[in-house]
Amino acid sequence: MFNIGDMFGKLQEMQDQVQKAKNSLNDVIIETDVGGGMVKIKVNANKRVLRLTIDPEIYDDKEMVEDLVCAAVNKAMEIAEDRAREEMSKITAEYMPNIPGLDLKQFGL
Repeated sequence: MFNIGDMFGKLQEMQDQVQKAKNSLNDVIIETDVGGGMVKIKVNANKRVLRLTIDPEIYDDKEMVEDLVCAAVNKAMEIAEDRAREEMSKITAEYMPNIPGLDLKQFGL
């Protein structure tokens, strides 16, 4: 028999687990580089830049530095988003059915 109280309890439990998972994404560290290591970046899975390192030998080429920094940030953010999605899906898989085409991004999942 369907019990709405059980459903709300499960929803609250899922919300709690999602919040814990979001907090744990701070500990998932991604390090990548571009330009053969001329620009290195370290971010967490919550898409926060933690460190950016630029090889001093390219300082005199402003345009190259700008391009490489953009490329490094974009690459790191893509990886961070994928890792965050993986981590969150581990939590939500327990509570949500896998429905093709169901996009839960608006709910932070």
